[in-house]
Amino acid sequence: MQRTRFGDMACSIARTLDVIGEPWSPLILRDVYVGMTRFEQIQQDLGISRKVLAERLKWLVDQEVLERREYSSRPPRYEYVLTGKGAELCDLLTVMVRWGDKWTAGEAGPPVLYRHRACGEIAHVEPCCSACGEPMRATDIELLPGPGSNR
Repeated sequence: MQRTRFGDMACSIARTLDVIGEPWSPLILRDVYVGMTRFEQIQQDLGISRKVLAERLKWLVDQEVLERREYSSRPPRYEYVLTGKGAELCDLLTVMVRWGDKWTAGEAGPPVLYRHRACGEIAHVEPCCSACGEPMRATDIELLPGPGSNR
C-alpha cells in the first residue's frame, strides 16, 4: 500500500501533515524540544520500536525539521536538534497542547504547565492576529484564495 503524498496538494494543512502527520513525529519533536536529543532517550521515553524511530528521525532530518549532529567521534554518536523550521513546528504543538489540556486532560488536569518567560506567568498559547494583535479564532477568519491556490 502506497502512502498518500499530501505534500503535493495545494493546501497548507495537507502539506504540514505530510511532514508531521503520522502520530510519532509530533511526539518525537516534543521530546527533542524538551531536551531529549539522543536516539536512546527518545526511544526509551516513547517506547517506540528502534526501526520506526530510525525511519521517523530520518524523515524529519530529510524534511529539515531536525538536524543530526555528531556529539562523539569514538564511536560515532549523534543527537538530533531542532532547526528553525522544527522550532516553528513546536509552536504548532503548543496550540495542540492548549486544545488537549482543555478537552482531554480530565479531572487530573494538564500534565505540564507552561510558564511564559517574558512575564513569568503560567499561561497557554492564544493565537492572535499578526496584523492587529487581537485574538484570532476559526470563527473570526474569512478564507480568500491565495497566490498558491489552484482554484
